[in-house]
Order: sequence, then C-alpha cells, then structure tokens
Amino acid sequence: MRFVFGLVLLIGIGLAGAAVYMAKDFIGQQQAQLAEAEAAKLAIVPTKDVFVVNKQLRYGQRLTKEDVTTVRWPEAGIPEGAFASEEELFPKGDQLRSVLRTMEPGEAVMSMKVTEPGQMAGVASRLAKGMRAFAINTDVTSGVSGFLRPGDRVDVYWTGAVGNSQVVTKLIQTNVLIIAIDQSADEDRNSPIVARTVTVELTPQNVAALAQAQSAGRLSLSLLGVEDTTVSEAVEVDLRDVLGIEEQKVVETVEEEKCFVRRRNGEEIISVPIPCTN
Repeated sequence: MRFVFGLVLLIGIGLAGAAVYMAKDFIGQQQAQLAEAEAAKLAIVPTKDVFVVNKQLRYGQRLTKEDVTTVRWPEAGIPEGAFASEEELFPKGDQLRSVLRTMEPGEAVMSMKVTEPGQMAGVASRLAKGMRAFAINTDVTSGVSGFLRPGDRVDVYWTGAVGNSQVVTKLIQTNVLIIAIDQSADEDRNSPIVARTVTVELTPQNVAALAQAQSAGRLSLSLLGVEDTTVSEAVEVDLRDVLGIEEQKVVETVEEEKCFVRRRNGEEIISVPIPCTN
C-alpha cells in the first residue's frame, strides 16, 4: 500500500513538474510574441498623403491636376511647403499655378517651386511682401562676366566722383537677392550670358538709394558664395589707396609780426625794432 502511495506521489510530482515546465514555456512564447508585436508596431511609420509630380516640369509650365498624384509620405520627413490636399494645391479651380523651378518625376510639389494660383512665372511672383524690383545696368565687367543667375546674392559697389572730383569706389548695398537676369527669372538656366540688366529685390528706401547712385556713377556687382553668411563691412577706396600714395599735409607757418620805427642818424635813416602794440 505504501509502495502504491509513493508511486502515485512520484507520478503526481512528475506531472506537476511537466505542467509547470509547459506553462513556463507557453508564457515565454507569449512574451516573445508580444515583444515582436510591439517591435512591429514601433516599426510602423506614420504617413500622410503628399502631392508629387508624375513627369518632369520646367520653368514657366502650368501645373494641372493631370501633372500630379498623391503618395504616402512619412510624416516626419515631409518637405517644408509640400501640399497635402487638393484644396491647398488648387484652391481656385481653373486658376492654375506656374512652375518656378524644374521638378523631376516623383518630386514633392513645394510652395517655393510654384507661383500663387493664377500667377505666371515671372519677376512679380518672386518678390517677397513689401519688397520692390530694381534693374541695374551691367556689362561683362560689372556683371561678373555673365555668371550671375536668379537666386544668387551680390554686393553692390558704386564708383563715381564726390565733392572735390576725387573718384572713389564704395560698397553701398550688401547681400542683395537677384530675382531676374535680363527678362528671365529662370533659376535653372546654367549657361553664362552677358546680361544688360540684373533685377534685384530691395526695400523702397534702398531702391531710391540705388537709383540715385546709378544716376550719379557706375554700379558693379560682386557675387557672394552660396554658403557665405558673413556681413560685409563698410568699404571705400580711392586711387590713392590703390597706388599706396600717402597724402602730404601742408603745414602753414605764421611769421611773427615785427614793428619798427625810423630814426635819423645824421644823414642816415635807420629802422629800430620796437614791440608791436596791435
């Protein structure tokens, strides 16, 4: 009887151990599956519809609904100025936008690459609020040999005679944005061209200043580097500075006033110095 009881006890312990092992294994599998599900959930990137072009579009072309499509774009990587709805991209029905920069197939449509609805691609569409366009007469020397493009920034120098007819060159405007070359505002034009006019963006006050300077002398442009953020200091140079000629200062000497009285000494008249009373 004791033997049977012991055997039953051993079998029960064995079954209990097996059950514990199987439960532990099941719980482990469940935890692993939960961890995998959590990892998969974290791997899912939130996306949002963004309009992209379905063909190459170049400067000046009208953007139509047939030229765009929507794709799912990761929300964290949506470019600034991208359009997420048809109401944003085509808010006024038949008043279409124009392309300002070349866009390749699959590229997101961004506000800086298209005009406002109904606008044509041109100088007016490039002007920021409160700014004005001003044309500067240029040639091969004053226009940086034709290598300027819309979107570049330049410093403006004035050369002319001032006051005593001495010719000087002076920096009068810095970091000025070019918005057009001759009659073109196309930023994608790469071939050098000797422009007759360069149109820049300025405040009304600066427009008046450049107009006055251009009428009284000659304006020249100096191209800034793409990543140049330095602020140019005041610059003024004349021919003496270029040739290293130092100006000679003339010092005037004032002679001391002398007073005399004349006296007769026999037949001779002599001058005798005396203190001046004036």
